[in-house]
Amino acid sequence: MNIFRILRQAAAAAIFTAVVSSCQKGDLTTNNNVTNNDAVGINPSLFLNHITYAIYKGGGVLESVSGNLTEEPWGVVSHYNQYYLSNYSYYQSINTYNWSNSATHYDMLKYVILMEKQAASLNPTAANTNIYAGLAKFFRAYSFIWLAQRVGDIPMTQAGSSTIEQPEYDSQKTVYVNSLKLLDEANTIIAALIAKNNSANTVVDASGDIFGLTYLQWQKIVNTYKLRVLISLSKRADDNSDMNIKSQFAAIINDPTTYPVLASNSDNMVFKYVSTNAYPIASSTYSLYANIGSTYLNITTANADPRTFKTTTPAPAQITAGKTAADFSAYVGADPNLSISQISENSSAGQYSFANYNYYSKSNLTGSLVEPEILIGYPELCFNIAEAANRGWITADAATWYGKGIDASLSLYGLTEGQSLTVNDKDGNKVGTVTVNISNFKTNVAYKGGEDGLKQILEQKYVAFFQNSGWEAFYNQRRTGYPAFAQGGAGIGTANNKLPRRWQYPLNEKNENAAHCNAAIQSQFGGTDDVMQDTWLTK
Repeated sequence: MNIFRILRQAAAAAIFTAVVSSCQKGDLTTNNNVTNNDAVGINPSLFLNHITYAIYKGGGVLESVSGNLTEEPWGVVSHYNQYYLSNYSYYQSINTYNWSNSATHYDMLKYVILMEKQAASLNPTAANTNIYAGLAKFFRAYSFIWLAQRVGDIPMTQAGSSTIEQPEYDSQKTVYVNSLKLLDEANTIIAALIAKNNSANTVVDASGDIFGLTYLQWQKIVNTYKLRVLISLSKRADDNSDMNIKSQFAAIINDPTTYPVLASNSDNMVFKYVSTNAYPIASSTYSLYANIGSTYLNITTANADPRTFKTTTPAPAQITAGKTAADFSAYVGADPNLSISQISENSSAGQYSFANYNYYSKSNLTGSLVEPEILIGYPELCFNIAEAANRGWITADAATWYGKGIDASLSLYGLTEGQSLTVNDKDGNKVGTVTVNISNFKTNVAYKGGEDGLKQILEQKYVAFFQNSGWEAFYNQRRTGYPAFAQGGAGIGTANNKLPRRWQYPLNEKNENAAHCNAAIQSQFGGTDDVMQDTWLTK
């Protein structure tokens, strides 16, 4: 990573371009009013705008590098989460997991550095205590963890240096230790600002923050994200006592005054779609080139989950055969183990369900009237707390938080007991009506405790993640084995038809920081940048 070079490029930039969407002010272009590498004269809000958009868009938002995969709903990441499978590669890409090099999130880091510099120049006496300094701690942790959980050891301590062009690598463990400290510091700074200025309910930056969060909501996001990071370390909680993983989690849960977390869906970090930036599958024709995945539908239909009716359509062949829209067995997902040609053939024969036309497409043809994408949300928080309770990390009641997670997810779909829903086919034609039966569903998924309870928590978190939160569904499955992802068939596409455990290092790291990158590959994987090997995080 030649951060030295990319910082020079970014520092000579400003956002004086036309708005390319209603949510982001556009990529940075040359500002002729700024000389050399000086960022003075650029409002830190403009850097914040770019950074918050980068969280939504995923790694390498401005970088044309291999592995630059968007994290928006219904994209390629949805295939890898086994929610949605392509039946025609020209329009929907491929389903295979034969990926190679990762992107990075150092694009975010370089703008964080510039935002910090500019905010400090505007108020030198509060250089380390203003809101931009607090948010910068969060963004740094986010960008480092984003890459570390994909590849393993990465540059962190020396990353962003203006003098070191080839930074040394930190161990993946060190990245997590330092990132957790950054999140603590972010919480402390934001809490102090709220106390000083009575600004809990004040929007931080209406111009720069595309999420439109208040000071208190940002503090909640920081702590909720920290809980996500801590639970992601569950495989390392017992053999790394120096990290205090369990006690750090408990400290947040036991002290909500110091560590407030999301309290409801109204606190969610969401990307809102509008008419000029429509929901990703606003085109009904485009959505016909993919089918809902069996991993998702096998869970929802087995439990008589009413979210099935909101997210999918019945398989055409099942309706032709005489089943009604209320019959959960009429909803059939495509098997990720099958080749795309086989999925295409079966889909043409009407064997699979599609994305719900009325919910995701019809209402969005003139803009997005469906739910925004959740990046960090309350349902996930509830399931994370339930998992920690199940594992014995905290004294909270796992069943209660498990139920709260389910309720929060149902609420996002607007589902209520006894509600009548119209069910349509893939073209939007009415197939029938169904009555929502939440009580029956809850009976089917009543918490069992123990390992069975852990499986339930993780399966319901997976269902709640549907088309939200980027790679989190994949990461959770990789860590825990729940839910059981399909693998072993030709559709997986790897040499052994097994799911990868990581990505290879970014190409720009291999080309520009070869010595340190190669040393990291040697120390972790015996010299082979192998996607099938686990990192410290998931061993």
